[in-house]
Amino acid sequence: MSISRRGALGAALATSLAASLPARSFAQAAAGAQGGTGNWPSKPIRIIVPYPPGGSSDIIARAISQPLSEALGQSVIIDNKAGANGNLGADLLAKAPADGYTLMLCDLGALAISPSLDPKLPFDPSKDLRSVSMLAYSPHLLVVHPSVEANTLKELVELSKKSDLNFAVTASGSTAHLAGIELQRRIGAKWEYVPYKGGVQAVLDTVSGQTQVLMNGMLATYPQVQAGKLKLIAVSKATRMPLIGSVPTIAEQGAPGYESGTWQGMVAARGVPDAIVNRLNRELVRIIRTADIRARLAGQGAEVVTMTAPEQDQFFAKERARWAQVVKEANVRLD
Repeated sequence: MSISRRGALGAALATSLAASLPARSFAQAAAGAQGGTGNWPSKPIRIIVPYPPGGSSDIIARAISQPLSEALGQSVIIDNKAGANGNLGADLLAKAPADGYTLMLCDLGALAISPSLDPKLPFDPSKDLRSVSMLAYSPHLLVVHPSVEANTLKELVELSKKSDLNFAVTASGSTAHLAGIELQRRIGAKWEYVPYKGGVQAVLDTVSGQTQVLMNGMLATYPQVQAGKLKLIAVSKATRMPLIGSVPTIAEQGAPGYESGTWQGMVAARGVPDAIVNRLNRELVRIIRTADIRARLAGQGAEVVTMTAPEQDQFFAKERARWAQVVKEANVRLD
């Protein structure tokens, strides 16, 4: 068979095959060739929240779920998969099909810490996951039970040296845990860390007085301050928060340059097509910036902070390096 005849026969076969394919297949193929999303989404989307209900990630996930459902024309299901400081949910995402139907909304700082603390981590965040969009930032609040006789960071440090203080952390190796360790080393405080499986229980035990000191995301902690059940000592943002402008920062109270907090972002499994990630980024940025959601979050102490997927990758790399240094210098180990 000559080359020209073989080519003509191949073209005829392709035409015949094309005629037998459903119209949807052509639409999908065309969309794929042009960088589109084809018929995605054609079924419900699951957003994994790797922490218990009621925490910062859960609050934001539930705030955006309905608007995202309306934008995409599919149900959006929030699936709380708490465990191992968010690593259980992250591992589920890493092993999920890379089709854009399983996402995760979490504290990216905690995700960046995990590789430094657990060399046997069953997934690699930088290789198995990909960024979608940053959504919000909530500074940590340093709070104490109302019975604690300290109203400033200096008084708390002095008290810690002569009294037994338990410091509640949302989970071993969490951002709040490492932020507490970094603060302790810089100001010379003395306290014992009590790990929990999520921020909600850590907050409740500090409210009840079982633990005396807590550092946790403002979004989930500030309501207890407003209710008078926790006493606010300092905020971890670089500058004062408009909502609590009279409360000095940690940096102002003896730790220059100190800043920490929870950075809530959306991630997907590595391999999810760029077209789907870009569509999600556009919708999420639009939704989180709406006046209603922005005002709702601001009233609880969270700021809308958005990034493109590449910008979020850069942020994640920077956080990974920062916390790896803290883990190394403080010789942090997980029991």
